Amino acid sequence: MKKFKKFYIEITSVCNLACTFCPQTGRKANFIKVDAFTNILDQIQGHAEYIYFHVKGEPLLHPKIDQLLDISHEKGFKVNITSNGTLLHKNKEKLLTKPALRQMNFSLHSFDGHEGSENKEGYVGMVLAFVKEALEKTNIIFSLRLWNLNEDNATNVERSRNREILEMIEQEFNLDYKIEEQFERGSGVKIADRVYINMDHEFQWPSLHADEIEGPGFCHGLRNQAGILVDGTVIPCCLDGEGVINLGNVNQTSFSEIIESERANNLVDGFSRREVVEELCRKCGYRQRFSI
Repeated sequence: MKKFKKFYIEITSVCNLACTFCPQTGRKANFIKVDAFTNILDQIQGHAEYIYFHVKGEPLLHPKIDQLLDISHEKGFKVNITSNGTLLHKNKEKLLTKPALRQMNFSLHSFDGHEGSENKEGYVGMVLAFVKEALEKTNIIFSLRLWNLNEDNATNVERSRNREILEMIEQEFNLDYKIEEQFERGSGVKIADRVYINMDHEFQWPSLHADEIEGPGFCHGLRNQAGILVDGTVIPCCLDGEGVINLGNVNQTSFSEIIESERANNLVDGFSRREVVEELCRKCGYRQRFSI
């Protein structure tokens, strides 16, 4: 049985923000139903231990996220949530009491990425207050993300737009150093027990409209990760936000059968030979991160 280190389950395709770094999906607005979610967990038993409520959409928008966390715990899964953090005030009690919740990743770059954002201090303060309360009451791990660097400020973060947010974090956690001084791209800065700062270049979603990237390539798609969109579509990785590489649907075919299909095996075998089989993969810059 194939096992995946990361397994993405999109519980909604809807987001409350419109960030410049995250193209709006062309798929139908949807929220996963409890029975469909339960069916997915039953199908991926043995394939994964950790599940991520993430592909597109804002998971804290799901009105039954507390139930989804309870079901995850009953089925033996640990959950990681990636969120923009703007809805924490409405969901705090739904999150702090859930033993399934292993990690929360907050995309703090969402504030600058969303046109019309107001009250940065209030936004960051709300996220940090939640983090500090959760540290006292739970074992949740936190990643505070600033994925908005460019080539000009990647090596001189002092001049980046993140200084204001980093200063708030430094004050809240009583740090006696500037976070940038500890920063190395590709690794997080641990600022407290179970709290990390992660900074990286602005994320680029792959698109069929982009130019192809020449040369051989490798990726961990369907090797150590897989995903299922809110409508049941199986995808090879979390970057296929539109379901371009549609491997099948768990509402019609079992997940185990889908990942052993000809198309799925061709993708994995191709990467084993450093050959990029799928068109979307040939246009995805993320595979350039892996040595060939």
